[in-house]
Amino acid sequence: MSKSLDAVLSVRRAEEDEAELVRGIVCAAYSKWISVIGREPTPMTVDFNKTVREHDINLAIVAGEVVGLIEVWPGADHFWIENIAVHPHWQGMGIGRTLLAHVESKAAQSKLGEIRLQTNEAFEANIALYTVLGYKIDRREPFKGGTTVFMSKKL
Repeated sequence: MSKSLDAVLSVRRAEEDEAELVRGIVCAAYSKWISVIGREPTPMTVDFNKTVREHDINLAIVAGEVVGLIEVWPGADHFWIENIAVHPHWQGMGIGRTLLAHVESKAAQSKLGEIRLQTNEAFEANIALYTVLGYKIDRREPFKGGTTVFMSKKL
């Protein structure tokens, strides 16, 4: 991320009344994948009211605008990343990397030694980013006519 953007980026937890905001970011971020996989990606189809109530969703904010988010929860021995989404106008600026680093810090503070996530095999750019950041592919499983890639990173 550029130093100027890094200086103005903040992260805070989503409030229960921000479900529509979360939905908007997720749908904007994932809409480009509909034509690639032939359906709405799973993150676009969740109950956002329930998700915001039950999960830890951290919002990335630049100059008062919510530009991305990461949804996580702690497991017994790892942090699970359910979703990471950055609005298309803000992609490629390091916001996703910052959100992943934020979760790594939370996992380390919680004394959890691993982070896990899954993504669609068709989302090659996402897999490439995760790999560069130290995630490894653990396994692949068929899912809705495609393949889910399970990845993890030891801390």
